[in-house]
Amino acid sequence: MASITCMKAGDTAPDFTIPREDGTLVSLYEVLEKGPVVLYFYPRALTAGCTAESCHFRDLAKEFADVGATRLGISADPVERQKRFADKHGFDFPLLSDTDRKVAAAFGVKRPGPIFNKRATFVIGTDHKVIAVIASELDMAKHADQALQALSQRAG
Repeated sequence: MASITCMKAGDTAPDFTIPREDGTLVSLYEVLEKGPVVLYFYPRALTAGCTAESCHFRDLAKEFADVGATRLGISADPVERQKRFADKHGFDFPLLSDTDRKVAAAFGVKRPGPIFNKRATFVIGTDHKVIAVIASELDMAKHADQALQALSQRAG
């Protein structure tokens, strides 16, 4: 079986429609009609690293709003676990449930077998092109900080 390559800057992001933590469906291309999207993949809701990363995205709400970007978190967790995660930490953005990991595979962040997905962030422009890819398994603040930097540089 061929290995999946992570998407890179300049690639066209694939569209998808999957449920968020409240069960309503979210389509990437529909969200992109409103402005750029920061789509961050995290391994597992309600774990220490993913909580730190997601809270950092939450805490930078104003900065993301200032650059017109929508934040979307995504993992293989079921809707119910995403809802517990969102409610516990007061997230003001959707947490998407990719239980079959098809979206993770399309973006090249699915690990083989039952292992959790890679931690990666994709900054996507309204033209559906990937502006930046941020990858770090251990630096939880890097994802939001570098996504904001990429969006600010593009705007400036």
